[in-house]
Amino acid sequence: MTISRFIASAVLLLSSAQLHAFEFKTVAPNAVILYDAPSTKGGKLFVAPRGMPVQVVLTYGDWVKVRDASGDMAWLEQRSLSAKRNVVVRNPNARVRAAADDAAPLVMTADKGVILELVDPQPSSWIRVRHRDGISGYIRMADVWGI
Repeated sequence: MTISRFIASAVLLLSSAQLHAFEFKTVAPNAVILYDAPSTKGGKLFVAPRGMPVQVVLTYGDWVKVRDASGDMAWLEQRSLSAKRNVVVRNPNARVRAAADDAAPLVMTADKGVILELVDPQPSSWIRVRHRDGISGYIRMADVWGI
């Protein structure tokens, strides 16, 4: 009986882990220093630019452990994050179109690493984005990171 309870608990735990949604935020309002520990006394790893999307992995008091688009993890102060959502282009020459369709007119081409504002947070195979220059359109979700 104990083994069957253990197996049932493990199955429930694994199935609930799949339902957990990722939490993404954006570095704002200025560039911030990312640390290797949840303290300003920790080692400085790098500077995250304003608008960079990050995935929240863990919250510890006033500090947040985050993952960036390359998979690197670091700590930053929670007050340095904004709920505003941005995504980063992960494929070279990603196409932004006027509508969510491969046949729609091309609005712009975005290089790898370009940060775009997420206009419509409802994920599907296409998402609506806006460039800082004001150009907006639809990009394939597979071409960006942060959603």
